[in-house]
Amino acid sequence: MPGLVQAHELTLRQDYFGDSAAWKGLVDLLQDTFSIDVAIQDRFGGPDPTSMPFGYFDGDGRCVANFSAFSMPLIVNGRVIKAAGYQSGAVRPEWRGRGLYRDLMQRAFARTATEGYELDILLTDKPALYERYGFRSLPQHVFVARMPTLQKSGSTARQLSLEAPDDLRLVRALLQNRQPVSAQFAVVRQMEMFLLNACFNSAIRLTALSDNAVIAWTFDGETLWLLDIAGTTIPPLATILSALDVEPDRIEICFSPDRLDCDVSLQPYEGYTVLMARGKAADEIAGPLMLSPMAEF
Repeated sequence: MPGLVQAHELTLRQDYFGDSAAWKGLVDLLQDTFSIDVAIQDRFGGPDPTSMPFGYFDGDGRCVANFSAFSMPLIVNGRVIKAAGYQSGAVRPEWRGRGLYRDLMQRAFARTATEGYELDILLTDKPALYERYGFRSLPQHVFVARMPTLQKSGSTARQLSLEAPDDLRLVRALLQNRQPVSAQFAVVRQMEMFLLNACFNSAIRLTALSDNAVIAWTFDGETLWLLDIAGTTIPPLATILSALDVEPDRIEICFSPDRLDCDVSLQPYEGYTVLMARGKAADEIAGPLMLSPMAEF
């Protein structure tokens, strides 16, 4: 929309993450809008290389509006789907109400449609905003597991720190070569959000099992939340619990547990954001499901 740019004396930029000043402009926009610091990604090699950012910048080089797409391949009912996620949607207060957000969304949607993505997904606290573009809500569930019979584990468990170079290398390698945590609904590959989410929440523990899998989990002394598993194989729940050496009163699995060899009951997920999807592959998604919190974006 050239007229829009000219009227507001803004410059439209896309695919601009290679420009450090422009990347910092987005970092500042997200920090000011949501109080999150995505610059943490610079410690891990930078932002997702599949990102397709669209942003408007003012004459001082400030990013005043942005909407980004990125590649997020998913496995749904055993089939790998070329999916696009959408994130980093924000407009500075003084620029709201001028159509910038809608313009950037339409540009991002057109880009992924041209590139042949068959599924669009996003997380939002304003689902009505996206329903007009054909997105529908996907109800999510937490899976409450029955305590399995524990056996002495042959797996060696050790706590990891993303501050330790060797630990970070292990986590990155397992994320790069992971088996999807579920065959029903799960991320196939997405390293950047796993690392970023691990940094955002200090309660998240990363534990390596024999260096073949990294377990992301939290525990408050009563409830254990199993958040994700990045591994070349997915160990059963009994093996995980034996290796972690904890005795929870309750176990909540925050992803589809079909590879964990355990019995579960369902509980509706009551998060503040809604998972939404559209596209020709959207009808293949059937519940119950949950997107791992480590893949949230």
